[in-house]
Amino acid sequence: MSDSVLVLWDDVLASYDFGRGHPLRPLRLELTLALARDLGVLARPGVTVRAPSSSGEDTLALVHDRDYIAAVRSAPDLPGRIEARYGLGSGDNPVFPRMHEAAALVTGASVEAASAVWEGRAQHAVNIAGGLHHAMRDRASGFCVYDDPAVAIAWLLQAGATRVAYVDVDVHHGDGVQAAFYGDPRVLTVSLHESGSYLFPGTGFPDETGTGDGRGTSVNVALPPGTTDAEWLRAFTAVVPQVLAAYRPEVLVTQLGCDTHTLDPLAHLALSVDGQRRTYGLLHALAHDLCGGRWVVLGGGGYEIVQVVPRAWTHALAEVTGAPVTGETPAGWRAEALRRSGEYAPALLSDGRAVAWTPWEGGTGAPHDHVDRAVAATRAATFPLLGLDPLAAA
Repeated sequence: MSDSVLVLWDDVLASYDFGRGHPLRPLRLELTLALARDLGVLARPGVTVRAPSSSGEDTLALVHDRDYIAAVRSAPDLPGRIEARYGLGSGDNPVFPRMHEAAALVTGASVEAASAVWEGRAQHAVNIAGGLHHAMRDRASGFCVYDDPAVAIAWLLQAGATRVAYVDVDVHHGDGVQAAFYGDPRVLTVSLHESGSYLFPGTGFPDETGTGDGRGTSVNVALPPGTTDAEWLRAFTAVVPQVLAAYRPEVLVTQLGCDTHTLDPLAHLALSVDGQRRTYGLLHALAHDLCGGRWVVLGGGGYEIVQVVPRAWTHALAEVTGAPVTGETPAGWRAEALRRSGEYAPALLSDGRAVAWTPWEGGTGAPHDHVDRAVAATRAATFPLLGLDPLAAA
């Protein structure tokens, strides 16, 4: 289903690096690209890999305050003088050399992906280094300095888009993107995540539905800890296809954080790479069914850097470029992973899970099932605002 794919990548994207001991290690990206290359995914017909350009200040200012951009620029040269209100210098967001340049390059890659798709230069476009969805208008948050998904969406709006759908499957709520467009009916934000009752950033509840003209265009599915592949996919298919079809987007932007995996050290869901791969396939189909194939694909969270991230996002790249990958991971890649991380990498691309789920049958689901209760709460809060029946079957 993929006619042409643009992958934005350059090794310099790994310079977005908070330093030794920080969970967001750039090695996860480098191992992903190495695995995808070794499997031939990036050499498929119609795939172009190109280095991105940085976002300029005017583009960043579509979402971020200029005072904040100036603070990010100056932070590495002003040790000890970082104002807490900018969220810089904290344990989550320590200052590092050329921080502005690194974050602006990540953002530029997402904007280039959006522009390529919107202008018809690629059907799908990928920035696996992107998806930094927590940054707010005037502060860094959750390992995110600039909010590249929000900036890319704002660029699309400036370019003439009137209905952009953003679907976020990271384990953490996509709060920065939601906040940027909370009152804007031109953007539908959909986030499936571990409930904020248990996990950062403590937001993303079903009653967060938007404000003013944007009421009904924020959709949140807050899932309980321990949610499995089957439960996740039941929740996804009970909400996402319906709200996207009702909204009728012109372009689909997705954030594919893979920290929903059961091995991720920062969260508590229980997905496998097999369940994650099925999610990518569902999103791909929705892009073609609803948006003429216009699909912007961004990375996101994922902190099990050898066992999970490279396999999950290689599955994503394989899906975007048109065909799944199966079987073993290449021996040369496993040797590289061991050399660079000191950790033995998985021998298989799969976790060996047979992924199946029960579709939503209508009504309010099983009253004692915590996942069904989460789905029913989202449907009750948002479906009527989009002209949908919350009690209908999926």
